[in-house]
Amino acid sequence: MLVMSRILIGLLLLVLGRRLYWLFVAAIGFLYGLELAPRLLPQQSETVVVIIALGLALVGALVAVVGTKVVLGMTGFVAGGGIAMLLLQNLRIDSGLVAAGIYLAGGLIGALLFLLLFNTALIVFSSLAGAWLIVVSAKSLLEISPSAGTVLVIVLAAVGILIQAGLWRRRRPIRREF
Repeated sequence: MLVMSRILIGLLLLVLGRRLYWLFVAAIGFLYGLELAPRLLPQQSETVVVIIALGLALVGALVAVVGTKVVLGMTGFVAGGGIAMLLLQNLRIDSGLVAAGIYLAGGLIGALLFLLLFNTALIVFSSLAGAWLIVVSAKSLLEISPSAGTVLVIVLAAVGILIQAGLWRRRRPIRREF
């Protein structure tokens, strides 16, 4: 059940992350909840982990609706840092200090991108988050090597970016100046 939920959320993020901005923020909270809850509460059941993750998702969605600018910076920081850590993980670098530095650098870049280039950054980050979620979930069902998983994330993210950019262009009004 958890794997299918992750794949569904991944697909929604992949193709509709920009349109459903609040869903993206909630999904980032959900993903962090899924990652942190088992580490902080190792003896808890999968149900408790999902409830904690849903609680973080709800908090993220509420804050996204209320405090947009602050949430944009925070979400960009967390998404950028998380993506940097995923890349670091695939390179098999385990140093805590290096990881913290890379997380901070990725987080700062993500926050700046989100604040300066909101629509574009949202499309890119939601596509990357959706692609990552799909691949991580598929890894539990199929045997996928880390390098193949990285390539699959990049390909899925590129497809998501193209779909979302196409949807965004169609919705924007065309301005004609005479």
